[in-house]
Amino acid sequence: MYDIEGRRLRTGEVAERAGVNIQTLRYYERRGLIAEPDRSPGGQRTYPADTVTLLGVIKAAQRLGFTLDEVAELLDTGRHGHPTPDLREQALAKQAEIERKIADLVVIRDALTRIVAARCDSLTHCTCTDCPLPYAELADGETS
Repeated sequence: MYDIEGRRLRTGEVAERAGVNIQTLRYYERRGLIAEPDRSPGGQRTYPADTVTLLGVIKAAQRLGFTLDEVAELLDTGRHGHPTPDLREQALAKQAEIERKIADLVVIRDALTRIVAARCDSLTHCTCTDCPLPYAELADGETS
């Protein structure tokens, strides 16, 4: 595929249009996320214009919380040309993972709120009353 002027895109053009740096582009090549580019007669890498779209898809999937390994797996499934339930299943698993992270973050936020309210002044020798930090548990190596 060619750009609107009918030519293939060089590395810098693809990187600029996709909003990534050249090192990212080459890294994605090595990982197999994007196809290895053709070479011009002068040896320059040239990419089809749809590489820019593919990079946008990869970045969007990352923003949704998918790792590059997960993105690679989903892209590989999609390249087989037939629909599979993999994306839906992966999205449901990612959604559950995000829900767990949100629950953890709520616990952390609440603990920090208690620390601020108690005016804790030291992690190891706090002088506040009713300190919410679990010194005894930490000293014993216990975790909750």
